Amino acid sequence: MRRIEVGGPQPYAVEVGPGLLARVRVPERQIALLHPADLPAAYVRAVQAALSPALTVEVPARDDCKTLEVFSGVLSGLAQANLPRDAAVVGLGGGAVTDLAGYVAASYLRGVAFYTLPTTLLSMVDAAVGGKTGVNLPEGKNLVGAFWPPKAVWCDTDTLATLPPAVFAEGAAEAYKHGLIADPTLLSRVLSPDFRPGGPGLEDTLADAIAVKAAVVTRDLTEQGERAFLNFGHTLAHALEAVTDHAVTHGEAVGYGMHYAALLGRALGGADLTGHTRAFLRWQRPRPLPPLTFDEVWPYMARDKKADSEGVRFVLLHSLAQPYLARVPSAVLRREFGRWQEEAMSYEL
Repeated sequence: MRRIEVGGPQPYAVEVGPGLLARVRVPERQIALLHPADLPAAYVRAVQAALSPALTVEVPARDDCKTLEVFSGVLSGLAQANLPRDAAVVGLGGGAVTDLAGYVAASYLRGVAFYTLPTTLLSMVDAAVGGKTGVNLPEGKNLVGAFWPPKAVWCDTDTLATLPPAVFAEGAAEAYKHGLIADPTLLSRVLSPDFRPGGPGLEDTLADAIAVKAAVVTRDLTEQGERAFLNFGHTLAHALEAVTDHAVTHGEAVGYGMHYAALLGRALGGADLTGHTRAFLRWQRPRPLPPLTFDEVWPYMARDKKADSEGVRFVLLHSLAQPYLARVPSAVLRREFGRWQEEAMSYEL
């Protein structure tokens, strides 16, 4: 088992290893357990046996749970159950439910304890660590939320064995992104046959990918500076999710978005890293995109959370592990979108 420490004003630990669902313990006596409808029942039973929650709430699967309506309904459920101020909210499942659970915990009675038990690679590497919580709006992804760090995160690697290969590959996009922005050793390790459920490279590669995010959020919890670098590829990714009404999943969108960011970085004089992003897309094999124009996608990119009063900022790379923020001229954005679209639509990567 690996343990990664996350520092900052509210430090906590991330544990990575097998069999953790049955061994979780929290000090709070009253617990609300949130899980998605499609989660294997055995996972829910294991956590219920370990924690004896006062309330178990089933929510819609994936991003269907990240709405203001679901958020409001969960809060009403906690209030009707009379959960007190010293209660805890536990999010069990993928990144969408941990995002929702964290926002519920941050909001109920102005803040209660929060724990995460991520069961997908995507949520382990990214969503469950770092304290970003929230829900989506029709206008874009994650536009409502709060920074509310968990008190602990348990990544039970046994849960990855039940993931379809395509869902595992979604999570690999975030691990690969951490390789591009901070730890290039991850690039070959993520694409290795050893990085798979039950594989000999799974636990260490996963833990090292989590460690990249842990180090960044320790230094910059509320995204005043370098935490924005974790959004490499996400400006286009979130736009693709929104414009397709989430027909394109987050991990697939990040794979596509990283390639667009690599094209933009090269166009602005940075190193040509498109070979790395092409290699990942060939390995991931995301579903083909529907026909999209730049003018359809741009309004969603313009609402990206990295935008400020002066415009949209993109995370780009001077070279491997050298990220920076830049405003890209609109002519370059449009031209490289056309180049990206030709490659993405044809898989001639």
